[in-house]
Order: sequence, then C-alpha cells, then structure tokens
Amino acid sequence: MKLKSFKKGIHPYEGKALSKDLPIQIMNASATMVFPLSQHIGAPAKAVVAKGDRVLKGQLIAEADGFISSPVYSSVSGTVKSIEKRIVANGIKVDCIVIENDNENEAAEGFGENRNLEDLTDKDIADIITKAGIVGLGGAGFPTGVKLMPKNAQDIDTLIINGSECEPYLTSDYRLMLERGAEIVKGIEAALRLLPNAKAVIGIENNKPDAIKAMEENTASNDKISVCPLKTKYPQGGERQLIFAVTGRKINSKMLPADKNTVVVNTATCYAIYEAVYKNMPLIHKVVTITGEGVHTPCNLDVPLGVSHREMLEAAGGAKENVVKFISGGPMMGMAMSSLDVPVVKTSSSILAFTEDDVAVLPESACIHCGKCMTVCPQQLVPQMLVKAVKSNDFEKFDALGGMECIECGCCSFICPAKIPLTQRFKYGKAKVREMNAEA
Repeated sequence: MKLKSFKKGIHPYEGKALSKDLPIQIMNASATMVFPLSQHIGAPAKAVVAKGDRVLKGQLIAEADGFISSPVYSSVSGTVKSIEKRIVANGIKVDCIVIENDNENEAAEGFGENRNLEDLTDKDIADIITKAGIVGLGGAGFPTGVKLMPKNAQDIDTLIINGSECEPYLTSDYRLMLERGAEIVKGIEAALRLLPNAKAVIGIENNKPDAIKAMEENTASNDKISVCPLKTKYPQGGERQLIFAVTGRKINSKMLPADKNTVVVNTATCYAIYEAVYKNMPLIHKVVTITGEGVHTPCNLDVPLGVSHREMLEAAGGAKENVVKFISGGPMMGMAMSSLDVPVVKTSSSILAFTEDDVAVLPESACIHCGKCMTVCPQQLVPQMLVKAVKSNDFEKFDALGGMECIECGCCSFICPAKIPLTQRFKYGKAKVREMNAEA
C-alpha cells in the first residue's frame, strides 16, 4: 500500500524513543495556579471573577469576549488571589487570573456527570463544545466550536483528524491514541453530528504502527470513520500538508479548509470534545510530553491547566545540570523559553530540555545559493529569494514572491548549510506585510 503524503519536506531526527513507550501519568495541581485570559487565537477572554472570590473546579472564570474567542475554566477549587499581568511561554505579559488552590477539589455543579450523545440535539452539541472552551490543541488554538460550524456545513465531506504528531520528540498524542482511543472516537462521532454529510479520516504517520492498529480497531464498527496511514515526514501534520495528503486538495493562506469542503481537528481536541459532550467537563487539563536528553525521567503527563512549566518539569524528575536550552513545543516550531515560571495553557504541548544547542553550533554565514531550502519547502517557495527581499526591506516583493504562504515550519532553516535563520526572518517579513496592508 502506497502511503499518502505531500511534496518535499524533511526527515529530522525523531527523538520519540525517549518517551513513546511511557504511559500517561496524572499530575496533581500546584499551590498557585495561573490562568491567562488569552489561550487561543482571537480576542482574550473576559474575567467574570474578582480578587477574593472562591471558585470551584470546572467553574467558568473568564467568558468568551467575541465570536473568535474562548472561555477559561478553573482546574482547581480555591480563592482568586489576583488578576494581574504575568509572563507566558512566548515571553509576553498578558492578563492572568491567579488562584490559590485549597486542595479540596470541590467541583462545580454537574461537573463530570455522564450524558448520552443520542439525548442531545445538534445545537446542544455545538453549544457544549463552544462553552467548554475547547480550542485546537495541536496548533495555534483556533476555537473548535467555530471550526465545526462553518457556513457551508452541508458541503463539508471530510473531517480530518490530525494524529500525525510529526514534530520530533512529542509523543502525547500517540499515547492518547493508544490509551484513550475509544474516547477519541466518541469525540469524533459527536463532531460528525455537526457535519451531516462528512466522513472522518484519522491521519497517522507510519512511524506509529501501534496507534494505527489501535485506531483501526476502535473505528471498525463505524463506517463513517476510517484510518489513513501517512508517510513519516515533517511537516506531515501541517494543516495544508495533511489536507493534501488525505484528499489531494490544495489550500493557501487566503483560504480556509472549509473552502475545500474539509475541516481539520487534532486527536487531543477530539478527546476534549468527548469529555465535554459525554462527561460535562470543560477543558481544564491536557496531556503533554516532558522529554529531551536533558530530562532525568522523560514522560507523558496529564496536567491541570494553570500549573507552571517548572513544576511540570520537577514532576518528571527535573532537568540535568548541563541543559543549555528549554523549548515549549516541538523543536521545529516551538519557542525557546527564557523562564520556566510560566503557566501551562490550552496550546502547551511539551517541555524539551536539550544539552546541546544545534542552532548555536555554527555562526550564520553567507548564502551559497545551493538551493537546498527550495528542495524541502512544502509550500513550493524559493526561500533564498524571500530572505533577500526581507534583508533589503522590500516587503512588497516578499509578498509578491509568496512570502505570506510560508507556514513557518522551519524546514528551510533546518536544511540550510549556511545556518541562516530563514524561518525567523520570514516571520518578520509576514508581520511587516500585515502592517503594510493594515496601513493601506
């Protein structure tokens, strides 16, 4: 059987062996929990609690403040200590609700109660997913309720479930598929209720044969859900690459997947949908990977949102003394962390601890026009021309060359023998084009 894939891409060191065989462990909440109001694309949530208020586990503490927004819930019971600016993983200060955990674990009324999918209307399901604060857990955090209710819902024929987890080192989605595959399928079944003419396809890279087998077994009785083995290649889990691999359809930066009659959600997002719809549980926890050569005991942890990255690392036995870099997220698209004292949020996926900094091994040198960047770009761009436009501050040319189609996957930076930070410069170029367009 020929595996489906996309054109170009790269094959970085996987690093998954460190944690892939380690079952999910449950981590307890910490004494002080921090909940940023912005944990998603769109408008930050608006606090509905004040200093001194007592809150319960699963209680709404910030409501969505716009169509593209998402509410925030407390993962503990306790008292609101303050609402103040705190630094998050990307180094920016944002408004956060700080809660002192009383360790009583008292839950809000109805939290965790069982529900039957058959007893719910389609509108009930849509409202539950939206009000539960579920966002894309495998990417930038787009509100899932909005994604599953496109204007052309009747035209959507394919719901793609992203089980690729193509970023090196990350194994949390893999463990979810192995350990909670039946629940993921129930979440998919709930999502399909909102897309009446769609069938679901679970895309999984072939470096995860156990996950492919597990999900095939869990979907065997449902003819509307199938598993699609994919070629292991980065960035197979990128939305545009995944859509092309599964359906052969192409989208660009000016389009949404719905424009090609598809919707894409992550496996972890489907598990969150299961908990919201069947268990009356809003999004208050997620599974993350703590790994890297600099971690004493790599693991996959189910953590309550609001704990700090430092406490999460300590739960994994802490870091070795010779760690030179911590990354939040994967090594290709994640962010280097200047501090571990930042909260775990909906879009957190991992802590990676490295004892060597590959990026700093060699200084940047001049482009030798070897063309390697062009041979790996999954968007078929010419990075050496794009970076020349950025360096000359010619952002109109950058745009004309297709710079806005860059998905910031890092393939070009990875392959560049001159060690030019191409992806970072393209991020800057895209930001300048947005500024230019806004002014116009």
